[in-house]
Amino acid sequence: MAEVKIKEAQPEFVFKEKKVYDFVKRILDIIFSIIAIIVLSPVFLIVAIAIRISDGGPAIYTQTRVGKNGVQFKMYKFRSMCVNADSKEMLQQVKKLNEMDGPAFKAKNDPRITRIGKVLRKTSIDELPQLFNILIGNMTFIGPRPPLVSETRKYTEYQKNRLLVKGGLTCYWQCSGRNDIKFNEWVRLDLKYITERSLLTDLKIILLTVPAVFSGKGAN
Repeated sequence: MAEVKIKEAQPEFVFKEKKVYDFVKRILDIIFSIIAIIVLSPVFLIVAIAIRISDGGPAIYTQTRVGKNGVQFKMYKFRSMCVNADSKEMLQQVKKLNEMDGPAFKAKNDPRITRIGKVLRKTSIDELPQLFNILIGNMTFIGPRPPLVSETRKYTEYQKNRLLVKGGLTCYWQCSGRNDIKFNEWVRLDLKYITERSLLTDLKIILLTVPAVFSGKGAN
């Protein structure tokens, strides 16, 4: 008798607009991103010089990501991989190293990551240039991590719900083990945030993110 696979039912998800919250959050994003960029400007300079000296390549890496309502934008990061990391040859080599289920790609021992890149990722310093994305308005401090275009093409209708809000620098996923958790749990946490989102929730996530960054848990 042939085995019948039963598809697991997805929990119900209802999206609610929060216009006042979104407006206040945008104002706070602008204020705090400007302050952070000014305060951290020496760090930006030191890291940029260190990356340039290490292999002569560009310090900033731009990658097309998918934001709110599926709108694509250029996300900025300090480059933590070798210059040709996105070439077809390199992508083919690392494809088998993927440790994340679902459409996302994560590999703890990705050979494309440079020596300085390992330090940047462990401390999340590589994400700092996204402060400019926040200032511009295509990202926010707190929200689901913006996915790659190739990943969203594999999303189910249920998983696409994580694109209903603006992508963020940190969220529940960042302070819950990051790459150590499965993709379905990642989506569940993002939808949990979207449902619960408020200024109080954002503050709670910021407070949870600080120890998570220092511990380096789940970071590549």
